[in-house]
Amino acid sequence: MNTTKITVQAVVSADKLKVWNYYTAPEHITKWNFADPSWHCPSASNDLRIGGRYIARMEAKDGSFGFDFDAVYTDIHRGENFTYEFGGRFATVEFNAQNGTTEVIVTFDPESEHPIDMQRNGWQAILNNFKHYTENN
Repeated sequence: MNTTKITVQAVVSADKLKVWNYYTAPEHITKWNFADPSWHCPSASNDLRIGGRYIARMEAKDGSFGFDFDAVYTDIHRGENFTYEFGGRFATVEFNAQNGTTEVIVTFDPESEHPIDMQRNGWQAILNNFKHYTENN
């Protein structure tokens, strides 16, 4: 497996509490957690505690493909950052307040099946959807 981590980030025009809540609440996750408009996230659950599970169903809207993103939290600092493990890989999400905006930084271990750029672009697209959704709701 590649040991190089991938980082994506976005500055969201909202306070840190709102950004944290929109990123972690299942009723919001289903509105932004997909990389392309032809996909959606019909369900999500989030047990935000160490050892708790985060599960998000991601599907093509035409029903041609879908999968569950299933992760277990390994570290949580409420309102600041968290880390979860999924399939032997790890991701950390950080929330940094910046003069009324919030910088969200996601760092994750890549998988070995797809090119690094494809993975970075996919995770960045999801984060961009999150930014757009949070700023407009």
